Amino acid sequence: MFNKINKSWVFIITLSMLVFSCKEDSKKTIATQNIEFTHEGDLTVYLNASDTVKTKFNIEFAETEYETQTGLMYRKGMKNNQGMLFIFPDESMHSFYMKNTEFPLDIIYIKENQRIASFQENAQPLNENGLSSQVPIKYVLEVNSGLAQELGLSIGDSISFNRK
Repeated sequence: MFNKINKSWVFIITLSMLVFSCKEDSKKTIATQNIEFTHEGDLTVYLNASDTVKTKFNIEFAETEYETQTGLMYRKGMKNNQGMLFIFPDESMHSFYMKNTEFPLDIIYIKENQRIASFQENAQPLNENGLSSQVPIKYVLEVNSGLAQELGLSIGDSISFNRK
């Protein structure tokens, strides 16, 4: 009788292992935390280096290697009065891409003298093609797509910024 019970338990355990090991893995989703805008400073755009203000933005700064590489990735969007200012150690050619960026942007390339040098308007979400500054620059301002045209920003306009 002991032998029969023992064999029964072995059979039940073996059967259970087979049933549970064949179970399909449930799909795992990775939840990303919503990244909120942090108002770290203010940026003003002036008409061709004059005192005439074209517009103002609340900005976040991207200065560290991590901040520069991440930029506005994994965000759902931002308000039209918000932007991100990238500050590089020196003036040189730079290229940006839209990897993991979920909303379209205008990318404004700015020279060391704080004058707008070139634009990449309507950069498309999730596009990994390089978007070159075309000329050496020190700063990049990213804002919502369409704002550069809507605000009448032009090459030669100047900026100033400060920290909160």
